[in-house]
Amino acid sequence: MSGVENLIIVRGGGDLATGTIYKLHQCGFPVLVLETANPSAIRRNVAFSEAVYQGTQTVEGLSCTLASSVSEAEVLLKAGKLTMLADPAGTAIDYFTPLAVVDAILAKKNLGTCRDMAPITVALGPGFTAGVDVDAVVETKRGHNLGKVLYSGSAAPNTGIPGIIGGYGKERVIHSPAAGILRNVAKITDTVEKGQVIAYVETENGKISVYATLTGLLRGLIRDGYPVSQGFKIADIDPRLDEYNNCFTISDKARCIAGGVLEAILHLRESL
Repeated sequence: MSGVENLIIVRGGGDLATGTIYKLHQCGFPVLVLETANPSAIRRNVAFSEAVYQGTQTVEGLSCTLASSVSEAEVLLKAGKLTMLADPAGTAIDYFTPLAVVDAILAKKNLGTCRDMAPITVALGPGFTAGVDVDAVVETKRGHNLGKVLYSGSAAPNTGIPGIIGGYGKERVIHSPAAGILRNVAKITDTVEKGQVIAYVETENGKISVYATLTGLLRGLIRDGYPVSQGFKIADIDPRLDEYNNCFTISDKARCIAGGVLEAILHLRESL
């Protein structure tokens, strides 16, 4: 059993989860992030999940360090370090007995988080019912209710259509045309033209090109060499060419969701 007081465990370290992780750490909570062995974040520059591949990842001046074991994670946490473990099953939760568990996987379904994992449980987005699966759910759909905390019911269902940015919605997101190994041609921060080849997929039958769906700033692209399935999300283009710094900063959406998570934890802690 760990002696890390007020520990919050966040399941998932993608770009939206990173907003929550960053805010909780900055507010003084020790945070342990649990990720898969092969994260598939698109906005890699602003995703702590990249620590799985690199050993460390820094976002807006805050570094996250990958621990090789639960014992190493405990040492890092006690030293005040933001820490990550490759632990998709969440086996570390029983050891650390955290104050709160936050499901920030954003799989649009519940992959195993339940209320008995911690005194406080919070989940982001659809796939959870507040008061049943977890104590609170935070809305992740863009619009008037983004970041709203629900203590009963569920978040808005997944539409599969990205929010509108610069007049574009579904065109902003690019999916793999086939199953295979992704090979990048462009890189995050590149300005790309509609129809430009930004990557290709190596398949058993040859290479299939991946084209930019609009002209804009390539702010998200999955790691080179990642095995993808057909339809897998692989890139994100921002039509606003003057938003270069957005490639390196936490998004407005992620910050709004983070505020909801912090609110839920502080509110629920009062009733413990």
